[in-house]
This record gives sequence, C-alpha cells and structure tokens, in this order.
Amino acid sequence: MKRLLFAVCLSAVAASALAAGAGDPKPAKSTDGEYFDANGNPTYNIGADGTVDWYTFIGYRMYGANCLQCHGPDALGSSYAPSLVNSLKNLSTQDVQGTIINGKRDVTASQELVMPSFGENKNVMCYLDPIYVYLRARSDGALGRERPTKHEPRPDDWQKTVDGCFG
Repeated sequence: MKRLLFAVCLSAVAASALAAGAGDPKPAKSTDGEYFDANGNPTYNIGADGTVDWYTFIGYRMYGANCLQCHGPDALGSSYAPSLVNSLKNLSTQDVQGTIINGKRDVTASQELVMPSFGENKNVMCYLDPIYVYLRARSDGALGRERPTKHEPRPDDWQKTVDGCFG
C-alpha cells in the first residue's frame, strides 16, 4: 500500500513539473521534419543514440549566430543577459516567442534589462521555431551543452521554406 501511495505521489509531482513552462515535450506528431507536442507546440525529438531532429540541430546553429552574444554559450546566460535554460522552465511557448518577436524591457531602480525586438530580423524570424526547439531541449535537460553530433536528414522542403521566408 505504501508503494502504491508513493507511486501516486511521484506521478503527481512529475505531472506538476511538466505543467510548468511549455508542458510535456514528448512529440505527438511530425510535419515535414518538425515535431509538435500534444498541445501543438514545437518540440524536439532526440533518439536513444543522441540523434536530434533537424529543427533542434538548426536551432543550435541559429542560436549560436543570433543569441549567443548576449545569452552566452549553451544558453546558460552571461553578465549581460539571463540564462534561457532556466527562464524557459517557467515560460510557455507563446511567452518565449512573444519576447523574441516583441522584445522586453524590465527597468527598476537597481537594473535595466532590455531584450531587443527581433520581429523584423529575418535571420531570427525565419528560424523562430528551430531556435525555440533548441532552447526547449536545453531547458528540459534533454540536450547537453555540446554541439549535436548526429541529426536527422534535412527535410525535403526545408530550403524552399527558408527561401520563401527570406523572400
């Protein structure tokens, strides 16, 4: 009986942990190489051998090109900007993407934190889902600090999608 009660309590704790942030990251469906969770949010898919999906891999690369300067290597933060690994634990997909698109300004008597808007920057906007997916995998602890060594093949329509975004 004690084991059953312990298992029920453990399940409740796990469920509440998943309720924070974007929720359960388990892929529920895939479209053209992009994975989505049960709520329709972009998510990662990492195989038992460490193979990451294409979006996670490209997100890693685009994070390095556009976000690393402020948020530091591996999204762990810097003296200039906070750790995104920690921040994403409590933010929904919409919160994260909204901050990237619109920016954020948090000014107090002791500090001024400013995240610029990237809504007009195609180098970010054309890769918004991949950047988010990479950060989600890092935040969930599913992806380590190193560059993913193996990834799924590039989706057939990937280049067409990117070209269409850049116009």
